[in-house]
Amino acid sequence: MKKIGVGIQLYTLRDDCARDFKGTIEAVSRMGYEGVELAGNPGLPASEVKKMLADNNLKVAGNHSPIDDLQNRLNQVIDYNLEAGNRRIVCPWLPEEFQKKGADGCREAARILDEVGARLKEKGFSLSYHNHSFEFNGKEDGKYYLDILFETASPDHLKSELDTYWVQHGGCDPVQYILNYSGRIELLHIKAMLNDANRSFAEIGAGILHWEGIFQAASQAGIDWYLVEQDVCPGPPIESARKSLEFLREQGLV
Repeated sequence: MKKIGVGIQLYTLRDDCARDFKGTIEAVSRMGYEGVELAGNPGLPASEVKKMLADNNLKVAGNHSPIDDLQNRLNQVIDYNLEAGNRRIVCPWLPEEFQKKGADGCREAARILDEVGARLKEKGFSLSYHNHSFEFNGKEDGKYYLDILFETASPDHLKSELDTYWVQHGGCDPVQYILNYSGRIELLHIKAMLNDANRSFAEIGAGILHWEGIFQAASQAGIDWYLVEQDVCPGPPIESARKSLEFLREQGLV
């Protein structure tokens, strides 16, 4: 059974990165993370990003690129990620123009992403789609919008970056969705939810998600990376990142 890498989506540390990208990368490395997922271009040349990560023994697990960039500026996306040493591109969300169309919007987006994914594959990249919860807001012929999106695109051209929090937020079971898309999930966003009125974000290990089941399913599904993400933190995000990693270490995953 292959070892699944443990990284962090830098959106969690977005304010820290904006103030001091190099210092934040150094802190992530000292904690014991094995890699990072970029939340787009951090405002630095790709060569600098690659060097900072290499100097701190961190791998780049992926990078987020909006669908508009994928459609209209794909060559720039390719060039930046090639130079940064990244080969996994992720469409992080769908704009309102797609969301408001429900199943049809997901089909439309899937056709775009399928074409982009085919072009990226020719260049040695993979393309994934990162879900939120709107994809579970409705069904067509008994299928959630997320399933329609992935049925419309070829598995060869579009992978899944499944987000555990948003699957739970949408009223579904993250464990079952990991198993449903076994072999198609390269990157798994592990994100916790508290059992409060706001369904607040939390550190990994807290809240209501079934972590033992999630990790067991992930080990069967061919996933390459666990990526810690916490959209909102109760205190300094770097401390939330540390707590999440400590829990993963206790589970023997680091």
